[in-house]
Amino acid sequence: MNDQPNNTTAKILIIEDDRFIGEMYTRSLRSAGYQVDWSVDGQQGLAAAIAGQYDLILLDIMLPHKTGNTILRELRTPEDKIPNTRVIVMTNFEQDEDARAIMEADANAYLIKADITPRRMLEVIAQVLA
Repeated sequence: MNDQPNNTTAKILIIEDDRFIGEMYTRSLRSAGYQVDWSVDGQQGLAAAIAGQYDLILLDIMLPHKTGNTILRELRTPEDKIPNTRVIVMTNFEQDEDARAIMEADANAYLIKADITPRRMLEVIAQVLA
């Protein structure tokens, strides 16, 4: 059995409240062969992340009902609730260096949404899943 997901089998959860961005990433990822679920709410996204056995989570920081920081903290500590799931944090919100360092310690990548295209996102996802 191959333990490394590939683009035909990897299951991805997008937790993103911006409809335009969420739809764009969902379309791009599905076109690339990924299985994609999308949540627009932090609380629902957290529940989906725990229940869904995802290979990767694309996690926005500014979300309704529960922030991405809180979701990441609840998933990774004190016991890792998603030990086999990689997380890419996406934000347009400028974090101070300490907050960013804490997030980066629990995430596999940290991206600024304004700087990333769908093509570049696919490249980063492929690298993180490799």
